[in-house]
Amino acid sequence: MVDSHLNVMQAVAAGIKAMPRVGTAFAATQAAWRFFRNPKVTLPELVEPLREAGRQGCQESNSDCVLVASDWSKLDYDGHVNKHDLTQLTQKLDRGYELATALLIDAENGAPLAPMALSVLCSRGMYTTESDKPKRRIGHLEQILPWMKQSRTWGLAKRPVFVIDREADSVLHFRKWDAAGHLFLVRVDDRLVNFRGVSQKILSVVAALRAEGRFKAHGEVAIRGGKGTQWVAEVDVIMDQPAWPSKNGKTTRVRGRPLPVRLVVVQVRDDQGAVMAEWLLLTNVFNVSALQVATWYYWRWRIESFHQLLKSSGLEVEEWLQESALAITKRLLVGCMACVTVWQLAREATEEAVACQKFLVRLSGRQTKRSRPITAPAMLCGMHMLLTMLDVLETHTIEQLKAYAAIAIPWRRTGGILV
Repeated sequence: MVDSHLNVMQAVAAGIKAMPRVGTAFAATQAAWRFFRNPKVTLPELVEPLREAGRQGCQESNSDCVLVASDWSKLDYDGHVNKHDLTQLTQKLDRGYELATALLIDAENGAPLAPMALSVLCSRGMYTTESDKPKRRIGHLEQILPWMKQSRTWGLAKRPVFVIDREADSVLHFRKWDAAGHLFLVRVDDRLVNFRGVSQKILSVVAALRAEGRFKAHGEVAIRGGKGTQWVAEVDVIMDQPAWPSKNGKTTRVRGRPLPVRLVVVQVRDDQGAVMAEWLLLTNVFNVSALQVATWYYWRWRIESFHQLLKSSGLEVEEWLQESALAITKRLLVGCMACVTVWQLAREATEEAVACQKFLVRLSGRQTKRSRPITAPAMLCGMHMLLTMLDVLETHTIEQLKAYAAIAIPWRRTGGILV
């Protein structure tokens, strides 16, 4: 099953790929159908190989921490009339599933290690990697604390830091996560904080830091097709404002304990000093440099690339024809194993591994940038071609293959050119 997903798929052919050793493509499809419908094949069992891969990658890292990037992605199944558990996602006509992922990332070099938890939202509720029975639908931020608690059962050798985008900008949740002993790093908007005993907006704090010369330059970075210089500053602030959670359309005021956090500001400036881009980060991690915090947040983008690998640049999950969210979730976990296989190879730096990476990209026939010659989609494609070649060589002789080539491509035998 994993072999069949070691391939970049096309939207018009996103089904299970039949290897040459399988009798027919229909046989492969039937085998997959039975596998995904088998009640003995459970989500907790399917996620365990992924977690073992995450544990291994975590063990090999030299960092004291490991990152867990959390994000959500819509799975659009418009026109899939046989999926009867689609749910409304945004507006009335927007129906599909929603994928939530907790992706483990090496805090030393930003390499993706493995998705440690998944959930798929449908009309029946949420299918998670903890049970085959759907759970009650909850909001995005309410899913984070259960993942944090689960992370203590994953057997990780490093302490996890949960890295989340601006959707997690919530003082109520910051206080809950910190009180439970979990580490977080979140991008925030211009909110109120207590700085030097005065309640003020973060951008006012940023202006004070720049006026005091607290920003430090950390080299040139690429941005929007151009280049700029990265500047980083940090300061301790206190979140002492009340939270304003909304429930059933009503907003309530909730006081909480003052929470000391670290504000890390990242700016990219042009040659004239104008700010081209800016990130405001809050974290309760105090024992690493501000530049490391900024780099950790930059590596959060790995989860965006992972979702893209599952969708348009890889496995084409939005074209899968499984008829239920449970079957889609099971197949997603199998597809994730294929992604992890490629990531494991990409992390290898030995001479043999690098040669293998280049060979797979060349075998795929895909074009890559000079600045990034090895990509996961290219290696996925090359991996499937390699497996196919090995399968063929086990069942056919070189003479048979040459005979088939002479029949299928006659101009190769004659030296002629097809016009």
